[in-house]
This record gives sequence, structure tokens and C-alpha cells, in this order.
Amino acid sequence: MAFAGNAVTFISLYLAAGAPTPLLAFYQQQWHFPAAVLTLAFAVYAIGFLAAMLTVGSLSDHVGRRPVLIGALLVQLVATLMFLVAPDIAWVIAARVVQGLATGAATSAFTAALAELAPPTRKRLGSFLGSVGMTAGLAVGALLAGFAIQFTAEANTVIFAVLTIVTVLGIVVAALSPESVTRAPGAIRSLIPRVSVPPAARREFVAAAPVIAAIWMLAGLSLGLAPTIVRSAFHLNSGLVNGLSGFISPATAAVAAVAFGLLSPRRGMTVGIYASIAGTIGVVTGVLAGSLALMIAGLVITGIGFGAAFSGSLRLIMPLAGPQQRAGIVAAIYVVAYVAFGLPVIIAGQLAGPLGLIPTVVAYGAATVVLALISLVAQLRISRRAQA
Repeated sequence: MAFAGNAVTFISLYLAAGAPTPLLAFYQQQWHFPAAVLTLAFAVYAIGFLAAMLTVGSLSDHVGRRPVLIGALLVQLVATLMFLVAPDIAWVIAARVVQGLATGAATSAFTAALAELAPPTRKRLGSFLGSVGMTAGLAVGALLAGFAIQFTAEANTVIFAVLTIVTVLGIVVAALSPESVTRAPGAIRSLIPRVSVPPAARREFVAAAPVIAAIWMLAGLSLGLAPTIVRSAFHLNSGLVNGLSGFISPATAAVAAVAFGLLSPRRGMTVGIYASIAGTIGVVTGVLAGSLALMIAGLVITGIGFGAAFSGSLRLIMPLAGPQQRAGIVAAIYVVAYVAFGLPVIIAGQLAGPLGLIPTVVAYGAATVVLALISLVAQLRISRRAQA
């Protein structure tokens, strides 16, 4: 029961993180703020996530999983209540930061706890839920929020009232769960951010970093910019379509991470790079041609690229780090990922006004393709050296 309860609670954290994707366009209609503020409200989540991940990301190794999870879920409860009573976009932006802090603090502890609490015969399921739960939660959160906007009169209240109840139940689950790790000294020292790449892993990290940035930029496009594109470029004011545009890419990413996990890491990475390039071209072409179907198809392919490339990069990089080096290299990977997830979306929001939305999307897509191509060249060089 503890394993199942923690798995549901972990997924609910990312479900809550995905819910604002279609809601931000709903807020914009209600409060009449510019597109630049919408993208800021989306992207500040990454700031909170990184701040927590870099400081308390390894705290549960020292004080135990349960205290960190309870603390993070209490912070998450504050975020859901802020969303629930938000009178304007400033409250939503603050709630997104708090939400990011909660999710960043809980992610490492939940990932470890799921692996530790899984039954002995289902240890792989624990690792699987830890890796796939994030993208699956984001996808389902966006889709359910889209349904709420489309079919209820009080979408914000419905969504965050439910999430508040789920979070309270999650706190109860965490409090009743057995502690799965022995406490160890060094808790204060663990709060000092450690971002490092050991020499043995540097070549793989440098080769993978550009495509990690590219696929997380595409995740930002799907979750942060797609609802604006749907409304402004395709002139559709539909919560359901907005939710679908946020759902489709992370959902296919979750499936692809499982499917391409059967390939060798290098091949999975290469397939992911090609898919991210093809998907980006599909999204941009769909926007230019005024074809929502083509844009959605492009988002599906970018999701495949995300799942294949990100899981491949982790499988290439992580085995090269020793046990005492893993926290530093995980932090380095997530710094690349979440900076790429948030900062380009903010820049795009600032440029959409003076340049126009469509030219901004084209430039955004071109940047991701260039980054993916840089990684492709690096992967091919490493493959040739291995064969020589």
C-alpha cells in the first residue's frame, strides 16, 4: 500500500504542474494580461524547481525520505491553495514558483522512495514509475485541465480543489509510510549546491547537453507556448484543444521512454535526435501552413524524440559517474534541462509582441534544430571512435 500510495502522490505532483498549461490561456482571457506575462507565469516554475533541486535534492539521503516528502507536500499544499484563491496573475506567478519548489524538493526523494518501497519482485516497476511518472503526470494534468475548462463553469476551482484534496491525502500517505533509508550525517553540507561532471563522463555529457537542451525547449514549446499558438495562430478558443496540445507531447514521451529503453543507449539517443528534428519541422510547418493537425502530429514526434533522447542520454551518462558523483551530475543534467525549459519560453514571450508569434515560433524551432544537429554530429563522432 505504501508503494502504491507514494506512486500516486508522486504522479499527482506532476499532474498539478501540468494543469496550468491550458489554464494560463484561460487566465489571460479573464484578466487581460499580455502574452509575455503568460510565458513568464509558465516558466517561473523552472526557477523554483531548480532552486529546490540544487539545495534539498539530496537532503533525504541524510534525514530520511519521509520528512522531506512531508515538507515538500506541505509546500505543494500552499501552492494549490494559492491557485485556488488567486485574484490575479501575480498570485498565479507566485504559486508557480512555490509549486516548482515543492516539486523540485520532492522529485529526488520520491524517485528513491519508489525504488526502495517497491516489492522485491517489482523493483523495476519502482524505477519505471520514477522515470515515467513525471511526463505522464504533466500530460494527464494538461488534458484534465482542458476538460475542466471546456465542460465546467469554474475550471480553476474544480481543478485546484481536487488537487488540494489529493495533496492532503498524499501528506497522510507520506506520514504513514515506513522510512525506507537509514539516516546519515552531512545534512547541512548536502544543502550546498553541487553541480559537477566527473572527467569520465564529460565527453558524453558535452555530446548530450545540446540535445537535452533542445528536447526540453520543445517541452517548453508544448506546455508553455502551444496554447497561445492554438488561440492566436489557429483562432481556436477551446480549453479542450489547449489541453490536448499540452498533453500529446509528454504523453508520447512517456511511451517512447519505455519503448526505446529496449534499444542501446546510443541508438536510442540517435533516434531521439532525428525525431526531435522531424517533429520540430512538423510543428513549424503546421504553424506556417495554418494546419493544426500537422502541428499536433509534429508535437507527437517531438514527444517521441524527448522520450528516446532523454532516456538514452541518462543511460549513457549516469553509468560513468561513481556513487559519490551522481548527485553532482544529476544536478548538471537538470540545470541544462530546466534552463532550456524555462528561459527560451520567456524570451519567446518577449519577442512575440514586436516580431509576431509566427516568426518567433520559427526562430524557436530553428534554435532547437541547430542544437539537435550539434548533438547528432557529436554522437556520430563518438560512434566512429568506438568502431575505430
